[in-house]
Amino acid sequence: MRERQKLETSLSSVKKLENELADAIALIEMAEAENDTAMVKDAETSLLALGKRAEQMRLESMLSGEADGNDSYLEIHAGAGGTESQDWASMLLRMYMRWAERHDYKLQLIEESEGEGAGIKSTTLLIKGPNAYGWLKTEAGVHRLVRISPFDSNARRHTSFSSVTVYPVIDQSINIEIAEKDVRIDVYRASGAGGQHVNKTESAVRITHLPTSIAVASQSERSQHQNRAICWDMLKARLYEIELQRKKAETGAFVGEKKEIGWGHQIRSYVLQPYQLVKDLRTGVESRAPGDVLDGDLDPFMAAALAQEVGGKPREKVEDLE
Repeated sequence: MRERQKLETSLSSVKKLENELADAIALIEMAEAENDTAMVKDAETSLLALGKRAEQMRLESMLSGEADGNDSYLEIHAGAGGTESQDWASMLLRMYMRWAERHDYKLQLIEESEGEGAGIKSTTLLIKGPNAYGWLKTEAGVHRLVRISPFDSNARRHTSFSSVTVYPVIDQSINIEIAEKDVRIDVYRASGAGGQHVNKTESAVRITHLPTSIAVASQSERSQHQNRAICWDMLKARLYEIELQRKKAETGAFVGEKKEIGWGHQIRSYVLQPYQLVKDLRTGVESRAPGDVLDGDLDPFMAAALAQEVGGKPREKVEDLE
């Protein structure tokens, strides 16, 4: 039924686009016959809007991967550099939350480890909405920030790194077996808001998968039992995502790299000083409005990476995608 609904929605969107295109063309022909320049201009504006919608639909048609339509987990980890990198990690968290809000996606904070002076050491978000994983999977990798540090009394320029990991939420139809001997389960007191119950009981849970060293944690629920269940779901999702990436690598498809959080491994650079530029090093897409990008304007970067994954040519400028 979900597949049927998805297909019906897609077909309905195409038919609606075709009808609106035919109406706009007929309107232009009538306006030209009557020499009505104002009507011609209105019709041309409608055609430009239709073009943008058609491009968006074309991009969405690329989201045909095995888990592209699923909800998504997104993890952010600060790199070396203490407060500076931890503040950058919190900026990335805000960026992805704003992007999700722009798309009317629902957000749930699963786990967060606060920084010592400012920012966060790590966090895990659950993002719920159509094609959430399909879009976000292109964001996996190391992100680099260059700016005048607000934490440096001498106002020197600093470079910071944080990594992003993305993996899909899986449903019960996907069976992943994990042997108990292969995991280590730790419980601890949750940090942050939540009242006395959260802070005084060991309700937070961390599960480490020993063969792969993958660790997942949850402190979003008041009950240790609930957090344990969330961790098991997250661990299964991480292992499933590894298998998806292995299949992509076999077919030569684009894979978001997960390397050391430092120099030479970034997928995107955000430069705030001495000039302003955001550049994706995989696709070449650029934006000279880093404020907009950090406020959630990520669609042009995601679209280019997605086009590259399916064999399309990435565009060089953000403006070309607008």
